[in-house]
Amino acid sequence: QVQLVESGGGLVQPGGSLRLSCAASRSIFYIYTMAWYRQAPGKKRDLVAFIITGGSTNYADSVKGRFTISRDNAKNMVYLQMNSLNPEDTAVYYCNADSVVSTASYWGQGTQVTVSS
Repeated sequence: QVQLVESGGGLVQPGGSLRLSCAASRSIFYIYTMAWYRQAPGKKRDLVAFIITGGSTNYADSVKGRFTISRDNAKNMVYLQMNSLNPEDTAVYYCNADSVVSTASYWGQGTQVTVSS
């Protein structure tokens, strides 16, 4: 079992920045792909970015060049640095851990990000 706890959401003005954090309850990054998803009201949950066990990253086209996913293996933390935010980035952001050796998949409770003037 893995617990994921997100933090760092909030209200920010257009053009601003936020850094989201996801704390994992134990060391898992060597066998889990870590990802950030987001879900806006009335819309489906979409993949924003992910980082694989080897450290390579990938991003949705809508956030490329603005968002950066990273992790700290020693602290069991995953981050999402979000720059140049716009109102379309408003959503609940979720951290996900997806095992590469089993069907296990875990979600955090989500953190709200609101971009508004």
